[in-house]
Amino acid sequence: MVNKSARELIGNEKLMIIAKELVEMVKKSTTIDWMIRQSAKDKVKLAVKRVLRIHKYPPDDEPRATETVLEQAELHAAELNL
Repeated sequence: MVNKSARELIGNEKLMIIAKELVEMVKKSTTIDWMIRQSAKDKVKLAVKRVLRIHKYPPDDEPRATETVLEQAELHAAELNL
């Protein structure tokens, strides 16, 4: 879910670009055990934050956006392991 202030500040097109980059980054950064090892999870979290900062995502919304991306990545990974 996109925060209204983020949508207003950076626009839908920019959010689509960010989303695409985040998907690619998560695909490249995750390993088989990334949800188990805290160090691997931290590495993915740092990469998500980096993408958001590069695109000047609103800093006050960044923590929630980061957690949302990680939650979605974990759900996706769990679906693939079924």
